[in-house]
Amino acid sequence: MRTRTIRLAAVTAAALVAASACGGRGEDGATTAGDGTCQGQQTTGITDDAVKLGGIYPLSGPTSAYGEIPKGVKAYFDYLNAEKGGVNGRKIEYIVRDDGYQPPKSVEEARRLNEQDNVFALFQTLGTPTSSAVMEYANQRQVPQVFVSSGASKWGADPVKHPWTIGWQPSYLSEGRIYGQYLERERPSAKVAILYQNDDYGKDLRTGFVEEIAGSGVTVVAEQTYEATDPSVDPQMRNLAGSGADVFLNITTPKFGSQALAADAANTAWNPLHIINNVASSNTVLKPVGFDKVQNIVSAAFLKDPSDPQWADDPEMALYEAKMAQYAPGLDTKNAFYSLGWASAGAMEKALAAMQCPTREGLMAAVRGLSDVRSDLLLPGVTMNTGPQDGYPIETLQLQRFQGERWNLFGEPIDTRKAG
Repeated sequence: MRTRTIRLAAVTAAALVAASACGGRGEDGATTAGDGTCQGQQTTGITDDAVKLGGIYPLSGPTSAYGEIPKGVKAYFDYLNAEKGGVNGRKIEYIVRDDGYQPPKSVEEARRLNEQDNVFALFQTLGTPTSSAVMEYANQRQVPQVFVSSGASKWGADPVKHPWTIGWQPSYLSEGRIYGQYLERERPSAKVAILYQNDDYGKDLRTGFVEEIAGSGVTVVAEQTYEATDPSVDPQMRNLAGSGADVFLNITTPKFGSQALAADAANTAWNPLHIINNVASSNTVLKPVGFDKVQNIVSAAFLKDPSDPQWADDPEMALYEAKMAQYAPGLDTKNAFYSLGWASAGAMEKALAAMQCPTREGLMAAVRGLSDVRSDLLLPGVTMNTGPQDGYPIETLQLQRFQGERWNLFGEPIDTRKAG
């Protein structure tokens, strides 16, 4: 759970952002008068008819599966430009750079996007260690780093120190809490083995889970970590299999998620309830293992699954299917990475449309003032909310179980802002 310190910091930061909504700081950082105009604010990358956004993804390297996400983003922006004239008359130019999931390279590409391409904002930098490195640069240079593609709690934890950065998806702390609550309810004496990536991403989700089960009958009996540069998690899986755990919490990125699922399936002597975090729950992770080998695994979701037939007649899904086929022909629209990109691009459209000032300061004011805003493909009951006491846009999740060839939602959406 977030601390009172974080919430008080958010109040202070929100006041600073509100003051800059139509006043703010110029290129030299000087504060201008809040006189109802946008004079003196940063207009790099935005004109009356165009706005330039930059994304940084691992198009290569061990987490290159995420390189599919910007294809969904681009399809949405192409549709928006062609059929709606962009946002408020501004067409979106979207530039994608490859960092190979290497933090130094992430900063290099952020500099390139800001100082050479002159983007208005960094949108959807992907990954916790990579986006953490970019965050320091972005806040030093007063460049919006909006809707980071990572659930690390740090994106909203200190808006005073990092007023130019904000996340989007549910935090890993919240996701960990959801799994803990599920086990407390369904398996109150569970013995849990945990595999997690040895960085802020893995540690955040683990922390949320461990804090949730504290004082309950659910216990952690074994833990193993891995590095993003490791070739395999097979040694870790062998160690965990000998732990006597009856639940396995799999906190991995796609490549290692597939490896852990395969190792679990191959070890017939160990048959734990397998919980896999949202990051590695895509069908592109499960299919190589074999759908028959991943039956009844559990995860959590905040987006509609394009492979789920329950959304076949859903207007938002129908629009996604049709426009992806039109603007990104040949791609498998059932791939959840494309729908994730589509949904996040829709969220960016909402933020750009809400700007009172067409400036970098105006964008940050807009993303910190969201109230029950929907983006296409969010699950029913999931909306974006930020404000003086909350720097986390989406904090609602719903549990799901894999059966047959698709995920099936169960229970009700859980707003972790309200969950006890």
